[in-house]
Amino acid sequence: MATNPVSDNRHSPYRFSVEQYYRMAEVGVIAPDARTELIEGEICDMPPIGCRHAATVSWLHRQLVKAVGERAVVFEQSPLRLSRHSEPQPDLMLLRPRRDRYSEAHPTARDTLLVIEVSDSTWLYDREVKMPLYAAYGVREAWLIDVGVKTLNCFGAPHGGAFVEQTLVQPPGPLVVPSLDIRIDLTRLFNFGDYSIS
Repeated sequence: MATNPVSDNRHSPYRFSVEQYYRMAEVGVIAPDARTELIEGEICDMPPIGCRHAATVSWLHRQLVKAVGERAVVFEQSPLRLSRHSEPQPDLMLLRPRRDRYSEAHPTARDTLLVIEVSDSTWLYDREVKMPLYAAYGVREAWLIDVGVKTLNCFGAPHGGAFVEQTLVQPPGPLVVPSLDIRIDLTRLFNFGDYSIS
């Protein structure tokens, strides 16, 4: 009788740890300029950053810094250590201030106040893989921005490995970050500039 390799414990896939992932980069198994992230032990390629994606992330970064002042730290496209086998790189993170300014260790789920993913060609991956991952490890709140169809999904209240609350905001306006009780004006999120060359 044939066995199903998916359910057969003898054929479980190997999962890399964060330490192994970093070691592979150090010895050149992963190219220095490769854009990758570690998701539940799997090394996942990240697509090149398009113009709309980069411009949106940059604009959001400025809005967050203006809104939070010294009450939080804003990180852009930096590692988030969720577990021994998961270290994604969200587009933006709003973090609790820490004495070492995150120079001694990457932020964890406990440090995060808000995670933001900006999607151009990666919406399905961000929604079906990364949002559940953030919820599973207790990230308080996550936003998923689709620059293609100009939508913003807000996820919150992680429980049982999923976000219990989900809100579609269209068009976006001033939004509150509950953990800080601050408002961030996103009215111009999808029309902050002219992409054409004049």
